[in-house]
Amino acid sequence: MSKKGLIGVQMSTIAPNKMPKFDAYESMAKLADIGYKCIEISQVPMTAENVAGFRRAIDELGFNVAAVSATVKSNPMMPSEELCNPDDFKKMVDDAKALNCDMMRIGAMPMDARFSLQAAIDFAKQADEYACQLAEHGIDLYYHNHHFEFARHDGKFLMDIIKENTSRLGFELDIHWIHRGGMDPVKFINQYAGRIRLLHLKDYRIGHMAMPENVDFNSREGMMAAYSAMNNIVEFAEVGEGTLDIPACIQAGLAGGSEYFLVEQDMTYGRDPFDCLKTSRDNLVKMGYGDWF
Repeated sequence: MSKKGLIGVQMSTIAPNKMPKFDAYESMAKLADIGYKCIEISQVPMTAENVAGFRRAIDELGFNVAAVSATVKSNPMMPSEELCNPDDFKKMVDDAKALNCDMMRIGAMPMDARFSLQAAIDFAKQADEYACQLAEHGIDLYYHNHHFEFARHDGKFLMDIIKENTSRLGFELDIHWIHRGGMDPVKFINQYAGRIRLLHLKDYRIGHMAMPENVDFNSREGMMAAYSAMNNIVEFAEVGEGTLDIPACIQAGLAGGSEYFLVEQDMTYGRDPFDCLKTSRDNLVKMGYGDWF
C-alpha cells in the first residue's frame, strides 16, 4: 500500500464521563503508550485546561488532531458550544486553530430533525451555511451518521436527502452504524467518495444472550424477557473482533478521499477502554496497517 491514511482514536471512547479521572494530556500519554498519535475530539469539554492539555500532547508527544466537534444548536438539556452563537463560533474556530486542526464534525442532527423530514432538511441547509462560513477560516465541516439516517422518505434514505440538500458539508461515515442501518459499508462509502475526509472504524458483533435465572419460557413474561434479550445483543466491537470487513472499508475510504480513520467503541462492556483500543490497534497491525499509526 503506497498511499495511506492516519489511524487515530475518537475521544468519545475515553471521554470524561467514562473515566474515573480524566486529564487530557495524561490520556494522550496513555494512547501514545499503546501506539496512537492521532485523535478526534468529542465528548470532551473544550475548557482552557483541556485545550492546553491537547496542545501539550501535540508539542511533546507528536499528536495530530484530526477534528474537533461542533453542534449547530445544542439541546437545552445538554448545553454545549453552538455554531449559531457568534461567540461560540469564534471560540470553536480559535480552539481548532490552536490545535492545528482544519476540520469540525457534527456528531448527530438535533432530536427534532430525527422525527421530521422537513426539520432534517432545514438542519442540513443550516449546517451547509455554517460549512461555508467555516471554510472562510480554512476549516471543513462534516456530518457523522448513525443508523436513523437510513429511514426511507419517498424511497430515499434520509442520509442521501441530507447529501442532496448540501454542497459544502462533508460526511464522516461510521461503518458500524451504516451496517446497523442495513447497508453494505463498502458500497455506501463508495457512493460518498469525494465528500469524506474522516471515517469511523467501529466493528459490529452479536454478543452472547444472557437470561435471568428461572425464566419460564412458556409464560408471557418469559417470552417478553427472551425477546428483550435477543433485541439487545448487537454490540460495538473492538476493530477486528466483529463481523465487518475492515480492510475493505478502509480501502474504500482511502479511495474516496478519507485521510483519517478513527477507532471508536461506544460501549466496552466492562473492559477498560484503553485495553479495547489496544486490541483494535493490535488487530489493525495484523491486517497490515502498522505504518498508519
